[in-house]
Amino acid sequence: MTKIAIFASGAGSNAQKIIDHFRETASIKVSLILCNKPGAGVLQIAENEGIPSMIIDKEKFFRDDAYTDELKQAGIDFIILAGFLWKIPVALISAFPGKIVNIHPALLPQYGGKGMYGQFVHQAVIDHQEKESGITIHYVDDHYDHGDIIFQAKCPVLASDTADTLASRIHQLEHQHYPAVIEQLLQSKIT
Repeated sequence: MTKIAIFASGAGSNAQKIIDHFRETASIKVSLILCNKPGAGVLQIAENEGIPSMIIDKEKFFRDDAYTDELKQAGIDFIILAGFLWKIPVALISAFPGKIVNIHPALLPQYGGKGMYGQFVHQAVIDHQEKESGITIHYVDDHYDHGDIIFQAKCPVLASDTADTLASRIHQLEHQHYPAVIEQLLQSKIT
């Protein structure tokens, strides 16, 4: 059994899709939800799904062991970032080398880095009059939105798009591809 932890900061729509995807999978289980925002929707999802959750303390995350002890005690094998907005500290990357994956709402290497999340990304894409945008699933390293790319999917940017309308199409791509790519990735590591 491969146990995954999901790190999220917000409503948790990607977390829910991942949980739904693996609900009937015997070899992969969402075992823990970690969140840095008390009251975030993802915590309600964890409660509804009967998945243990944990609120991350900023001091412990960045200056202590980055929760590596708790993750190891829970038997976590792999970490999925699903709308988690903090940079992952080196302590956590070192404890889970090549086992932390993120999804970014743009086609990296463009429109990544500190401050490039959510509406900021979509507005930047529109402001630069890009013809397409999309999602990037990538390994996490010690730089924002920088690790090796695993998968990308594209969608058009329409002349009439706002950050909200583009975000809607990007969310569809995220929900369609992220759980399946995670499964493929984990299955390849299991076998």
